[in-house]
Amino acid sequence: MKVRCPKFIKKLFNPFTRIYNLALDKISKSIRLELIVIFAVCLVASIIVGSISNDTFKKGSMSARIDYTKGVQRISDKALNIADTIKNRNISINDKESINQILQQSRNGENYKILISDLDGKVLYKSDNANETQIDIYATIKNAMETMGNREISVRNNNEIIDTGREYVNFYPIKFFDGKGYLMVSGIPKGDIVYHYGDNTPLPTVIVSLAVFFFMFYFLTKKKMKYIELVSSGLFEISKGNLNYRIEKLGSDEIALLADNINFMAEELKNKIEDERKSERMKSELITNVSHDLRTPLTSIKGYLGLIKEKKYNEDQLEQYVNIAYNKSEKLEVLINDLFEYTKLTNNGVKLDKQTIVLDGLLDQLVEELVPIFEENKVVVSKAFLLEKVIVEVDPGKTARIFENLFINAARYSIKPGTIKVVLTKDNDYVVVSIQNKCEEMSKEELEKIFDRFYRLEKSRASETGGSGLGLAIARSIVELQGGTIEAKYNDKNISFDVKLKIYKG
Repeated sequence: MKVRCPKFIKKLFNPFTRIYNLALDKISKSIRLELIVIFAVCLVASIIVGSISNDTFKKGSMSARIDYTKGVQRISDKALNIADTIKNRNISINDKESINQILQQSRNGENYKILISDLDGKVLYKSDNANETQIDIYATIKNAMETMGNREISVRNNNEIIDTGREYVNFYPIKFFDGKGYLMVSGIPKGDIVYHYGDNTPLPTVIVSLAVFFFMFYFLTKKKMKYIELVSSGLFEISKGNLNYRIEKLGSDEIALLADNINFMAEELKNKIEDERKSERMKSELITNVSHDLRTPLTSIKGYLGLIKEKKYNEDQLEQYVNIAYNKSEKLEVLINDLFEYTKLTNNGVKLDKQTIVLDGLLDQLVEELVPIFEENKVVVSKAFLLEKVIVEVDPGKTARIFENLFINAARYSIKPGTIKVVLTKDNDYVVVSIQNKCEEMSKEELEKIFDRFYRLEKSRASETGGSGLGLAIARSIVELQGGTIEAKYNDKNISFDVKLKIYKG
């Protein structure tokens, strides 16, 4: 059967629950607070156990004594009471009836011996259990002084307390209205057994307390120490070069944060090493591709210049050889310029000069400037812009280079005669510029590589188109540098390059 707690009780304990949860959360996130709490728990436990063991050890070394203090005090009080009664009632020394009555009442069942004498020691009045007729005043005073200083008898014999039964004498001078005398009350005081446990803490108690403290501290910190060892071994494993190793994160304190940071460091190192390896591969590929792309025009230039040098030509051939060599040198210049720009872009060597521009105006201007290239490649451009002007904050020169490269690429590789479509659409806070044209059949693998450096769909047409193979790679680098995206989409011999840029809100 499930017992439900009344709502008002829950409300009553809600503040305490919140405080408890908050404290627990704070402690779980701080190794310092954890250690303080553990230390406090161990200290309290050691004090409690020490207190219990201290009582146990003290009982084992217990000693007992008979304390006569209360019994002696009762005899002393009795004597003082008799003396005060006689004085206050102004009794005559010869008033036997009154004095005997006082003595009889004062005994009240106690086995005290009461004597009243004159100044010479002659006993004038006495209790029924007294036989003395004369007392030695000086000896009695001396005896009273001695017994007053000895109120304890303490012996231990096989755990049995032995009472010696020593008599106690209390001596008082008393004053009657017609004379003076002495009052002596004597008797054996009743003793109280008092147990003594000693004043000092036994050594075993200290040992037990320390043992409890250290055992509990070890037990409560064992899990945390194992985790520290786990972090240490994990760090050692990573230091050996195993950057795929990850330390398990347990808890949320500083040690867990350290483990998390070590994992982050390992991931960053892994990514950095992979980036460096990728960069090395890219450099190697770049050198290979550049060497290949430079070798072809250089070989042609060298061949034609060799023919001219050896004078193996006629007048018509000379002009042809010079034009070919010049065109090849222009292609070399384009390749070198594109390579230089791409290298700057990929090495973060470019600073953007961002300005607000009307994007459709920039596209209109580029289309007008590239009309000769479109006509040369037998393509026309159709535009589908938005009704309102689209303003973006970009680097105008670099952005113009993006769309110039895309237009030239579309013109060169479009099916001829053909049409290049330029479409502007909005996607939330972004504007998307799509440059579309018909092209040859393209596989998925070719589409994925289309933005790679020196990649051409038709190797045989490389010399004809005059492209460096870096145009699309440069376009992608500039777009990403400005916080945008670019992607290529292919469907049934139609390819579209979509550039997405953030719209400027002002």
